[in-house]
Amino acid sequence: MFETLLYRRLDNGRVQCDVCQRRCRITEGNRGYCFSRLNQAGKLYCLLYGQVSTVMVAPIEKKPLFHFYPGSHALSFGTLGCNFRCPGCQNWEDAHDKLDFTRRWTTYISPEESMQMVKEYDCQGISWTYNEPTVWFEYTLDGAKLAKDQGLYTNYVTNGYMTPEALDMIGPYLDAFRVDIKGFAPSSYGKIAHISDFSGILAVTKRAKIKWGMHVEIVTNVIPGYNDDEAQLRNIAHWICTELGEETPWHVTRFIPYLKLSHLEPTPIATLERARQIGFEAGLQYVYLGNVPGHRGENTYCPQCKKLLIERDVFSVKQMNVEKGKCPYCGLVVAGIFL
Repeated sequence: MFETLLYRRLDNGRVQCDVCQRRCRITEGNRGYCFSRLNQAGKLYCLLYGQVSTVMVAPIEKKPLFHFYPGSHALSFGTLGCNFRCPGCQNWEDAHDKLDFTRRWTTYISPEESMQMVKEYDCQGISWTYNEPTVWFEYTLDGAKLAKDQGLYTNYVTNGYMTPEALDMIGPYLDAFRVDIKGFAPSSYGKIAHISDFSGILAVTKRAKIKWGMHVEIVTNVIPGYNDDEAQLRNIAHWICTELGEETPWHVTRFIPYLKLSHLEPTPIATLERARQIGFEAGLQYVYLGNVPGHRGENTYCPQCKKLLIERDVFSVKQMNVEKGKCPYCGLVVAGIFL
């Protein structure tokens, strides 16, 4: 076990975890909402340091990140547990695990070993993904520090529900923040994530970009009956444009029925196309469709001359027409970080 970096001691042996915005108050012998942190004798311990459930070489487009070293590969690590219980979670076997460890789903990989693996697999960076990375925050922090020392990029794929304190601790070492905005109404977040106030997610996302200069891309998985109404989509697009900047990519992805939402239908493509149009109408320059293979909404077009800049086929880059960070046809600087 690894003593948590962000917690405070309370009375009667209780502790408060300050890694995520739930700020669980945990009595002795018990765990927080994510199951990954244990109060033992008045100290808070992370049970997951270095415990890897999933490791995979993946194109950075799979995160999805479309304007952050496109065409590169990240060694992607995941563990168990999450601070959300999304009813349609695609990684529920890991994310919803209660960490009794009886199934022995994890293998210990030290931060140093993870860096060695990144180089052995010829990846350009490391990504903590598949489940919420803050559940093993201390491990990702140590890994991010090593990665920066070795010239590798770093990426969080996150629900954004971390505390400002946690963000500020890892901020100097984290390059990309791919965050879910799951809706724009308390009712949507209540049904999807079991929280009523999502303002902290917005604040942390803005802080990641403004204070720490991280590359930020937003994903909204559009779920029929949950967050697909035009009011929410307009509000998400408006917020991204005004608070993060018109150059911030927004991915509107197709919901695939799964788990407790298996009774729903997949998101109609027309709904996604309308969401994309809403994004453009709000002033966003780059709005993408996800989970719709072969759709032109996967591609990057110049906001000024409308020429094709990056052609994609699902997660692979088929054609790259960005030269030194600019459109070769009209010279416009293309938002993002390019090889």
